[in-house]
Amino acid sequence: MDSPPSRLEVIVLAAGRGTRMRSCLPKVLHDLAGKPLLAHVLDTARALNPRKIHVVIGYEADRVRSVFSSEKDLSWVEQKQQRGTGHAVKQVLPHIGDDALVLVLFGDNPLVQQNTLDKVISTLGQPETKNAPDIVLVTAEVAEPAGLGRILRDPAGKLAAIVEDKDASPDQLAIREINTGIMAASKTLLQPYLDQLEPDNAQNELYLTDIVALAAKSGTDIAVCNTEKEYEALGINDRAQLAEVERVYQNLEAQRLMLGGVTLRDPSRLDIRGDVDVGMDSILDANIVLEGRVKLGERVHVSSGVCIRDSIIEDDVVIHPNTVIEGAMIGKRCELGPFARLRPGSELEESVKLGNFVETKKSHIARGTKASHLSYLGDSDIGERSNIGAGTIVCNYDGIDKHQTVIGDDVFVGSNATLIAPLKIGDGGFIAAGSTISVEVAKEELAIGRGKQRNITGWTPPAKRKPKINRES
Repeated sequence: MDSPPSRLEVIVLAAGRGTRMRSCLPKVLHDLAGKPLLAHVLDTARALNPRKIHVVIGYEADRVRSVFSSEKDLSWVEQKQQRGTGHAVKQVLPHIGDDALVLVLFGDNPLVQQNTLDKVISTLGQPETKNAPDIVLVTAEVAEPAGLGRILRDPAGKLAAIVEDKDASPDQLAIREINTGIMAASKTLLQPYLDQLEPDNAQNELYLTDIVALAAKSGTDIAVCNTEKEYEALGINDRAQLAEVERVYQNLEAQRLMLGGVTLRDPSRLDIRGDVDVGMDSILDANIVLEGRVKLGERVHVSSGVCIRDSIIEDDVVIHPNTVIEGAMIGKRCELGPFARLRPGSELEESVKLGNFVETKKSHIARGTKASHLSYLGDSDIGERSNIGAGTIVCNYDGIDKHQTVIGDDVFVGSNATLIAPLKIGDGGFIAAGSTISVEVAKEELAIGRGKQRNITGWTPPAKRKPKINRES
């Protein structure tokens, strides 16, 4: 039997500038692990399968919207005057279905987990469910609550109100249970309480959290869900907090990889900035950066200082230090680096070796071929078991267009060769060292393209052509 369509609608508050970031960039666009803070929250919201996601924007609204212009499932609501969280939610309610269950999230709270939000939604339940609460609030116990709203409870232990840090008394500041800001309720319940909000606080704003006190006084049933982990409550107000959350995120990713059978030489010196999958028994050394969509196979050994972006690397590949790989597909048992650079469009079949200071771009290199050092291979198609000597340069650009070089199987290219595209070298061809080649080389031909050498006897070096001057006389 099909499940009923979701009535859940999510509001993400993302209107503020974030003055403590000291930046012209809207706070929610600051980067965490390779993507904007807001993107992390939206990913979590989508995992809940809501009917709709509404994003409240204000400061640099067009700039925020443009970053997510390709994401067509978002409803944008502009808060032209930033008058607080309660005011922001009021701007969205006209766009929400009357039957909706509403979940409020924050664009600067990127570490909240899906299982916590699932618990909130299941606790809220359906309006017709017996004993279901009317409001569900997410709280957390934290070691350092400074700057956060405190949870106030009545003598029976029931939630009574939330007091913001700036408005709290000394006794209230000692409370360690804090409000994360995440709240869920039906639209029909939210509407009248939002209409009752007053800017009676130090900031002269409409606080969404004041709904809790209004609801408690009227006897509304309020449930509390605690986060499983303290880090879920970490919001970001300045760059120091951004760095703190970055380290938490990276530690979580490192734990995920290690639990999946990956050895990390130093988990604190791995940076994951995207969607990364690493196979069992792979070994990652220190100071590695993995960006975008990266997939590493089993038994891959990545040395220190390596950066890999948007690439697929198959089993048993060895990557030596300080190699940069972007937009590449690497076959089994390849060996790369040190100091190699593989640019977008590089495709290596199995057992290819690219050594130190070899650069490739938009090139296909077949099984068993080697370019051990100091070469540039651009717009090339290179066959099996060929050898590219040190200092080989493929001249693929004529100043206007790029041209292709095709090198067959079992070709030997001697050191310091210059291959001027468009060019074809047949199977078994041999290019003599120091040659400049611009004409097709047929199968098994030897090509020599050097200027004739002359040895001049009786030559006088410059140092001997003029008498020395005695500067002391």
